This record gives sequence, structure tokens and C-alpha cells, in this order.
Amino acid sequence: MDVERTALPGIGLQHVLTTARGRQIAVISHRTGRKDLVIYDREDPDSCVATVKLSTEEANAIAELLGTGRVVERLNDLHRQVEGLVTEQYPIAPGSPYDGRTLADTQARTRTGASIVAVVRGGQVIASPRPDFTFAAGDIVVVVGTGEGTAGVASILANG
Repeated sequence: MDVERTALPGIGLQHVLTTARGRQIAVISHRTGRKDLVIYDREDPDSCVATVKLSTEEANAIAELLGTGRVVERLNDLHRQVEGLVTEQYPIAPGSPYDGRTLADTQARTRTGASIVAVVRGGQVIASPRPDFTFAAGDIVVVVGTGEGTAGVASILANG
């Protein structure tokens, strides 16, 4: 399945997906952070049938509903494709220096070169957590990077 990406000068980006039944659906990401979900007319793909303006929180919620079940699966596929890339999962233990602190506080990418790409909390996957995401004891943090980088993130989460 192809997603067509188009720059919209002065607006942002448009991603258009054509379903198996030929329906076109787009997400327009505005520079302001707003996202529009757009459904085009099946007979006239230049005509919009419906537009739903979404706040950042609403867009994130829809993304989680549609895609979080596949995050770990996709990371595993990526791991098989890229030599030297590993995916690890580390818990936020009770008493961790990051229990109750934000992702930004870890400075994980800057300090290790590895990225925190998801957090599993209560069976729910939070994909691409924002820098202001606050960790809680019991969270499982999904990290992608080199073996050394992911081990560095584990040390940060455990020891600060």
C-alpha cells in the first residue's frame, strides 16, 4: 500500500492513502500542529466529502487506536532489516529516578544515540511519546539503537 506525500507550501504536508476499494483518505499536517483528516469523493478524487479538524491530542489518540498494535511488530521487522540495530524493552521500576519524570528529562538520545520509540502502559502502547510524556512505575520503555546505546538507556532509566 502506497502513501503519497505532498508538500503544501505555506500549509504543511499532505499524506494520501488509497484504500483497497479505491477510496482516498488524507491527513493534512499543518505547520501549526493541527491535523485534518480528509475523505475524498470516490468519483471525483479532487472533491472532499468530509474534513475533520483534529487537535494534536485527538490526532495522537486516533493514531494510537489505528497503529499501536503493530508498533513492536514493525520494530522487529526493522531490526531484521538493519544490521546492528536492536530493539530492547526496559521497565520503569518502582524507585527509578524517572518514575514521575518526563522523557525529555532523560536526554536519552543525546546521551546514548538510542531512541525511546514507545512506552507500554497497562497493556496500551503509546507510540512516539512526546518529550513531555511522564513515566510511571510499571511502564515498559521500548528503545531502538545500537546494543551499546540501548544499554545506556537502560542504565539511565535505572540509575539516572
